[in-house]
Amino acid sequence: MIEKVRPHITQNESLLFEMSPPGKKGYQLPDLDVPAVDAAAVLGAANVREAIADFPEISEVEAIRHFTRLSTWNYAIDLGLYPLGSCTMKYNPRVNELVARLDGLAWAHPYQPASLSQGAMAIIAALEDAMLEITGMDAVTLQPAAGAHGELTGILLVRALLEKRGNPRKKILIPDSAHGTNPATAAIAGYTVDNIRSNEQGEIDLEVLARAVDKDVAALMVTNPNTIGVFEQDINKAAEILHAKGAMLYMDGANMNALVGIARPGDFGVDVMHINLHKTFSTPHGGGGPGGGPVAVKKALEPFLPIPRLKRAGKKFAFDYKRPKSIGRVRAFYGNFGVLVRALAYILAHGGPGLRNATVDAVMNAIYIRKGLEPYYDLPYKAPNMHEVVFSDDRQAKHGVHTGDIAKRLIDYGFHPYTVSFPLIVHGALMIEPTETESKQELDTFISAMISIAKEVETDPQLVKTAPHLTRTSKVDEVAAARRPVLRWKPAVAGKAAD
Repeated sequence: MIEKVRPHITQNESLLFEMSPPGKKGYQLPDLDVPAVDAAAVLGAANVREAIADFPEISEVEAIRHFTRLSTWNYAIDLGLYPLGSCTMKYNPRVNELVARLDGLAWAHPYQPASLSQGAMAIIAALEDAMLEITGMDAVTLQPAAGAHGELTGILLVRALLEKRGNPRKKILIPDSAHGTNPATAAIAGYTVDNIRSNEQGEIDLEVLARAVDKDVAALMVTNPNTIGVFEQDINKAAEILHAKGAMLYMDGANMNALVGIARPGDFGVDVMHINLHKTFSTPHGGGGPGGGPVAVKKALEPFLPIPRLKRAGKKFAFDYKRPKSIGRVRAFYGNFGVLVRALAYILAHGGPGLRNATVDAVMNAIYIRKGLEPYYDLPYKAPNMHEVVFSDDRQAKHGVHTGDIAKRLIDYGFHPYTVSFPLIVHGALMIEPTETESKQELDTFISAMISIAKEVETDPQLVKTAPHLTRTSKVDEVAAARRPVLRWKPAVAGKAAD
């Protein structure tokens, strides 16, 4: 009787080192038909080795099958919903990729002269114009390579203007509902950070803000809509409080997916903001880049924008480096050009009404999820949400189940987890953003999975606490993994298992 059979398709893929029988080769060559050469004599003995220590010895087909199987383990936007809140992980239309791969764009060299770059410059100009129309601002730079990079650029612009006025000031105010990169940005720019408490609706408390703004405050950095998905309804009043005392309003525009075509930050008092092209305008997202974080400003900040600035002379374009007030370059060349091309392709494919429709769909999808899950999960803030909704694990915590457990159980249902334990303003947060690209069928499947988990918590909480159960690796000790990570594989020796 065969006691143990290894399935043909296994959930536990072996390492190449474990698949490797000594002496196997992935190639064979014909007999040598030229005089043999002693490599050691030609290259020097120190530069030649007989073999590579512990190098896997497998065939070509084994290598191909191994990596192909591994590739099927990756979750991707092409496979299903990413419910990550605030990250806006949405489908990137393939037409954007097609346009970005056109030879004249994909192979444009950053050092080629302006006379050969007029087409690329025209794309930059068109995207700048679109950004200004969408945001209601007066000028924009496309240089920053990501959202946090745009934040830093924006706060450096604020500092430059205030220095020009005679005092850069010392503090940046940041609401407790802001993105986590905001305080890091302020600190890198040389400011201290003061936290501003939200009110019961999850919005900025204007009375707290008014008391906090003094002669040392340079700006307020506000995420809008904020991290609980709520629009700051009194944002114009916050701007008035700041401006009356010589401070400025910075808006983190990472959540513009809820505003495009509906409201323009420049119209409600924002002085400077960044936009995440890789979120709102559907360019590739994740994996560390590339991204795009354009910074849009009001007129007073325009002289300080990074060099070079695109200069237009009729139908001709050039880059202007003679900007004495500029904060200088913030990256090489002029932004991640391929990302800029994709963003413009997305904008032009939708047009103004189409962009507005995408925003409406994103908000409707988030509200649909809220209504579907509200009977099963606690909703700390009842104000109308926009592009995302944030629940807490309060109901489930009574059974010893927390947000991280629920997220891991969600993997068993075939979904990528939502954002866990953020924002910090919500204890045990479950942060969910469906974006506009998801169908009702996908949303219904996700809602059903979340409801099923909520019921499991009531009937069998241990099932959820020990999840995931259907993955290649079972639930790990996260504390041990963080403190004692295994960073290097060691081959097994007699009597001992491999690390």
